[in-house]
Amino acid sequence: MYNFDTICGLSFNKKTMKTLILIPSRLSATRLPGKPLLKINGISIISHVFKKALDTNIGEVFVAAEDQDIIDDVKKNGGQAILTNSHHKTGTDRIHEALKKLGKSDIELVINLQGDEPLINIEDIRKLHNQMIITKSELGTLAANIKNKNLYDEQNVVKVETEENLENTRFPKAINFMRKSTVKTQNIYHHLGIYCYQVETLKSFVSLDQSQNEIKYKLEQLRALDNDININVSLASNASIGIDTNEDFMAIKKIMEYKS
Repeated sequence: MYNFDTICGLSFNKKTMKTLILIPSRLSATRLPGKPLLKINGISIISHVFKKALDTNIGEVFVAAEDQDIIDDVKKNGGQAILTNSHHKTGTDRIHEALKKLGKSDIELVINLQGDEPLINIEDIRKLHNQMIITKSELGTLAANIKNKNLYDEQNVVKVETEENLENTRFPKAINFMRKSTVKTQNIYHHLGIYCYQVETLKSFVSLDQSQNEIKYKLEQLRALDNDININVSLASNASIGIDTNEDFMAIKKIMEYKS
């Protein structure tokens, strides 16, 4: 377990590592096809996420997409994007291809940011990034407290179990990821699908075959645990809402239009 205050005190921002933020995206989503280009306040979801990533001031940001329409949209809105193959089974495989095509040999950390979460808190991303720099962990991710007990049984809300309680200054290891949890303990949290990789860890991960647990539960992070790659977990301020259905889209659209 890492205690963030003990390790870095008040000066953690003085340390830096060359970091690249990559946002995998595709139009052929199963539950809501075409969602990256759905518009809120006249701007596509994927371009909203790009702008959020840019606001972190962590490093360069690229959308990695298999569709030219997404590339064109991001560039039209002032962003950077790179075209990738359509055969990838996971978003991590897609960002690895993007990293190789970009040819940025000085990158040390890669953040995989979900392209369907325009309300993600940029301070949570910065916190995860800082903890990865200080601890030099192989792979880090975010999780939030579960406030609605019904979510333990909701299979579309992925849960993570950690070695110790998540607190603001801690960065404990994940023990397991699951879609449903019959045990409602204080060490189980709502997992957010944001990852920060050491570059060598990313390369190792994509070289591995999909594990049986990954295939069974449709959770790519289980490939890491099944191959003894540690995943450390940072506490997020809240669980951002991802857009998986039209109902999700309408709810987030209402929130963002109200804020504007």
